[in-house]
Amino acid sequence: MKKYVKDLMVKAVEFPHDLYVLLKLTDSEPLPESLPGQFVEVKVENSPNTFLRRPISINYVDRERNELWLLIKKIGEGTHQLAQLKVGDKLNLVFPLGNGFSSVQKAGEKVLLVGGGVGVAPMLDYGKYLKENGAQPVFLLGARTKADLLEQDLFKSVAPVYVTTEDGSEGEKGFVTQHSLLQAEKFDRISVCGPKPMMVSVARYAKATSTPCEVSLENMMACGIGACLCCVEKTVKGNVCVCTEGPVFDVNDLTWEV
Repeated sequence: MKKYVKDLMVKAVEFPHDLYVLLKLTDSEPLPESLPGQFVEVKVENSPNTFLRRPISINYVDRERNELWLLIKKIGEGTHQLAQLKVGDKLNLVFPLGNGFSSVQKAGEKVLLVGGGVGVAPMLDYGKYLKENGAQPVFLLGARTKADLLEQDLFKSVAPVYVTTEDGSEGEKGFVTQHSLLQAEKFDRISVCGPKPMMVSVARYAKATSTPCEVSLENMMACGIGACLCCVEKTVKGNVCVCTEGPVFDVNDLTWEV
């Protein structure tokens, strides 16, 4: 897929949570095609200590409005600087990068999409894609508290949503792998994005139930083209760059102990 370096205009800036900013970007011409699960590399301006671009998952692509959404967690200086952007500002992106989630395997297949923390971001676009192409997505989302759950109305507009929170303030109390849905339902395959311990736990469940599973890794990807070697991951085929070979991997290709 062709890669682009483009200045997109900030069309809207929203703050769904104290720790997150949602940037809605647009262009004067139709946005390039991208696949659910791919990411962008963002250039951070006016941040003296931020030398490298920041990798951000594509949260959603609205073709009717010609918008590309980035859901960004404010962690360091670079992401805090991105949260200062205003409507009308320009943001330079390299995109679309990496390999996305699997395409629909068969009509009517039931796909469980598991997201935790900012890892919920790419699941929204993927769920929309699955639904539009004849699959049956189901979301299972985890957070620490009810206040930490993001984009719930949007997820519910796409497919059924099940929730766990660590304090029990929304949905079932506990972690995603403890949700009763996993005992009550059988899925054709599972896709996961979030903190590594969560993904390992879901992969363990998938192995125990013989369910195909893919995970989207969040290794630091400084260049996005396999040049800097910051994001190397050990696989059964040797060390690979997550930015070019991933970020989505079949869990069987990883060396995780599940």
